[in-house]
Amino acid sequence: MPERKIFVLDTNVLIHDPTALFRFKHHDICLPIAVLEELDSIKKGMSEVARNARQASRHLDELIERLNGDISHGVPLPPSPGTEPGHLFFYMDAGTSALPAGLASNKPDNAILGVTLDLGVRHPDATVVLVSKDINLRIKAHALGINAEDYTSDQVVDDTTVLFAGATALGEDFWDRHAQGLESWNEGGRSYYRLHGPDVSAWYPNEFIYIEGERPFDGVVRHMEGGAAVVEAVRDYTSERHGVWGITARNREQNYAFNLLLDPEIDFISILGYAGTGKTLLTLAAALAQTLDERRYTEIVVTRVTVPVGEDIGFLPGTEEEKMHPWMGALEDNLDVLIPSAAHEQGTWGRAATHDLVRSRLRIKSLNFMRGRTFLNKFLIIDEAQNLTPHQMKTLVTRAGEGSKVVCLGNIAQIDTPYLTETTSGLTYVVDRFKHWQHSGHVTLKRVERSRLADYANEVL
Repeated sequence: MPERKIFVLDTNVLIHDPTALFRFKHHDICLPIAVLEELDSIKKGMSEVARNARQASRHLDELIERLNGDISHGVPLPPSPGTEPGHLFFYMDAGTSALPAGLASNKPDNAILGVTLDLGVRHPDATVVLVSKDINLRIKAHALGINAEDYTSDQVVDDTTVLFAGATALGEDFWDRHAQGLESWNEGGRSYYRLHGPDVSAWYPNEFIYIEGERPFDGVVRHMEGGAAVVEAVRDYTSERHGVWGITARNREQNYAFNLLLDPEIDFISILGYAGTGKTLLTLAAALAQTLDERRYTEIVVTRVTVPVGEDIGFLPGTEEEKMHPWMGALEDNLDVLIPSAAHEQGTWGRAATHDLVRSRLRIKSLNFMRGRTFLNKFLIIDEAQNLTPHQMKTLVTRAGEGSKVVCLGNIAQIDTPYLTETTSGLTYVVDRFKHWQHSGHVTLKRVERSRLADYANEVL
């Protein structure tokens, strides 16, 4: 028989994930009265926190209505396959266990600690665990001898070091080991290979593979066909004659990024990288080339989360774009690079005309007003995507209509959103969930190309 556990949930767990009530399998869940009071106090407003609080309350209401009876003995939770259902209990009394004098009893966090201690006394046969996203509360719990854990049920991966990187290095003996059944052909000026062998089954659609050494090779997996893979040689954007809006790729990963960004068959792209690796510059160059030159998209839409997340930008003067201007410094910096590159031979008047043309096709939108929108034939750039929750990311990506491309940019090592970590970020979420789809691609940029100073600072500081 599995060990019985009682999980005491902190308010921030339900705010972080309103479906947390259904993530504890066959174990019991206890909600102290302090948690219900906190949910009630923050449910008003249009912020993401308020929306999640209301959603958590709706889930509680649905569970109670389904029982339609006395809830003093617990509300059955949806069971996991092959297990007895756990129960949801409401602890309506104040904690009676004595807390140290240094902990004020009127604070909700300390009230939750008291309830957890009480449950440990009342249920000596069960393991009582406090679940909270609040590090300080977990520290206080450990100091009192209480089992405390972070909420990890929404983690996409256990460790970001195993997150899909988008490119795989192959050994120099790769061609020798996969020579059997190898087919090659040219189509539309491109070289293709059909491969069978031990390495092929581990590849994903649009994953890049490369070989270094005497016979270098760079390819991208186009199709997986029943144990075989069709690989296409990548396009070379490192030379001046193949530059994109005056920008050329400076390393292998940037070249891969251009291959994804300029591919009309790729609808969703995620690009990870440290500051200075060229995420925004490459994406804007590709967006301008496809919007102004190829007319593939009608507009470029740029959005990003304003930190703190969900704060009202209405206190800033001006239109929506003017309100977002303080958050778009990186965009402006990159446009300062791209516009002179594209109009370097046109003089002052030519640069001004190019600037006006670019501005006419560039729209800056606030994350706060994205709900209900549909973007048709747009190039949508989501900057600083590591600060989005999985729910916010879903809200944004599902805005894409027919003919649109969505590009997510970010660095999961720089997360500013409270209670969001590298393993629970919306950017990590989409990298992992989209890697199997044939119309998506991912690349991780590794080399800082901003300047030799920035490159050295990134290594030693």
